[in-house]
Amino acid sequence: MKKYDVVALGEILIDFTFAGTNADGKKLYEENPGGAPANCVSAVAKLGGKGAFIGMTGRDSFGEDVRRVLEEIHVDTSGMRYCDSQHTTLAFVSLDPSGERHFSFCRNPGADTQIRPEDLDEEMLKNARIFHIGSLSLTDEPSKSATLAAIDIVKKAGGLISYDPNYRAALWHGRSDAIDLMKSIFPLADTVKVSDEELSLLFSIWARAWR
Repeated sequence: MKKYDVVALGEILIDFTFAGTNADGKKLYEENPGGAPANCVSAVAKLGGKGAFIGMTGRDSFGEDVRRVLEEIHVDTSGMRYCDSQHTTLAFVSLDPSGERHFSFCRNPGADTQIRPEDLDEEMLKNARIFHIGSLSLTDEPSKSATLAAIDIVKKAGGLISYDPNYRAALWHGRSDAIDLMKSIFPLADTVKVSDEELSLLFSIWARAWR
């Protein structure tokens, strides 16, 4: 029997979401916890499952905010670590007239990319029924090595790998680099959550052909 239904690893950040303008017409932004892997395990906890998160934040107020939100919904955060050299990653989210989201990141490199293989909670990983990751932990070292090491630990312990290939152009070192790294996890994954846009990006096809 595994202790956790889902353990997620990857980016955890603050989304500053556009929330209108003030009396002078200047933009206002609302602070919200974010990061696709953290969102996934939060949903698991809200649905009554046992979830845990492995990741890294800065030793700052934003890092404390995202940890507190996870703990309030009973996500196990004992696998989270602090980074003293980088701040918690931030993203500013705006909407264009069609409602499409646009992201501006403060991640150079950002605390979430600084988790190392030696920071991993191996017992937590071995006790995961499902281990969920996104591709944005592959953009930089040492988080890329940590992600691959975590996959290896989980697979050897009999857990399943869930994968979300997530493309944010500003966070990758070129389009071809992104495609190669995003596709590299497919052979290791048991289940993949992919959008129409990412399907088209990765396999150079029109996603509508798959509908």
